[in-house]
Amino acid sequence: MANVVHPSDTSAYLGPPPFIIQLRPVLELTDEQLYQFSQINRDLRIERNAQGELVIMPPTGGETGKRNAELTIQLGLWAKRDGTGSTFDSSTGFRLPNAAVRSPDASWISQSRLDRLTAEERKTFIPLCPDFVVELRSATDSLRVLQEKMREYLDNGAQLGWLIDTDRRRVYLYRPSQPVEELSQPATLQGGPLLPGFVLDLKEIW
Repeated sequence: MANVVHPSDTSAYLGPPPFIIQLRPVLELTDEQLYQFSQINRDLRIERNAQGELVIMPPTGGETGKRNAELTIQLGLWAKRDGTGSTFDSSTGFRLPNAAVRSPDASWISQSRLDRLTAEERKTFIPLCPDFVVELRSATDSLRVLQEKMREYLDNGAQLGWLIDTDRRRVYLYRPSQPVEELSQPATLQGGPLLPGFVLDLKEIW
């Protein structure tokens, strides 16, 4: 069953928001400094929002880690067969056009866009927004915060986004210039036309 939902839905808030560190106007980290800071704190997931604040998230639990791995495996296997782009896991940072640095749980970028990057640009935070992004909601994630992040991806160039709420078994589909679509307990998700032939089997994700 599918229906259109307003993306500001705040129901089923399961936990506190990520820890936010405000740096401005006292300090403003460059992209290189933020990258180095992330490297020496590998046990944490560190993002930067468009306001320059650091968003600190603890390591995921076992169930979330297992789901992330399954998601990346399925997307990665499809990408190898398809050959038109590359898959990235949750440890990859992307510097979006609005200066935020985000790390979606899984993502895909077309090879034509990757080919425009220099070797140096590929070594640190990739300076673009992925074409396709997926966020998995864990037990401590705020639905509102994740919905705002999905809208940010679209505003910065993403062509398709999936927000998967594993606890409620719901999926929110994001596409440019279209209302957010909600699916209740789907068995699979279809990636076309952006990802032709990609079908995410949610049996292992649920």
